Amino acid sequence: QVQLVESGGGLVQAGGSLRLSCAASGLTFSRRAMGWFRQAPGKEREFVAAISWSGDSAYYADSVKGRFTISRENAKITMVLQMNNLKPEDTAVYYCAAGRFGIEPRTVASEYDYWGQGTQVTVSS
Repeated sequence: QVQLVESGGGLVQAGGSLRLSCAASGLTFSRRAMGWFRQAPGKEREFVAAISWSGDSAYYADSVKGRFTISRENAKITMVLQMNNLKPEDTAVYYCAAGRFGIEPRTVASEYDYWGQGTQVTVSS
């Protein structure tokens, strides 16, 4: 059974930082691209960042470039999203997602096979 479990969300003031983690089990983690998406109330789920299965390539939404960093440790079956200089508009539920086996990272949610339950990030002004 595939499981993706996010952790690290919380409440932070604007300009602060949070570190989200995604622990995976039940899948061939090292051969799947991974991604982070977020969904704010009343809005559609949107792409945040993605990383190739090797960790050599990373992709970011324009809104988070220069502030967020995605990384992974295949030996620990873990992915991390380091979020710095947070803004109130970053407030959302953040989801970890596993891409299709052997496929390069995608920015579209429908291209991902598995999803975590989400973790709330709230940034106060």
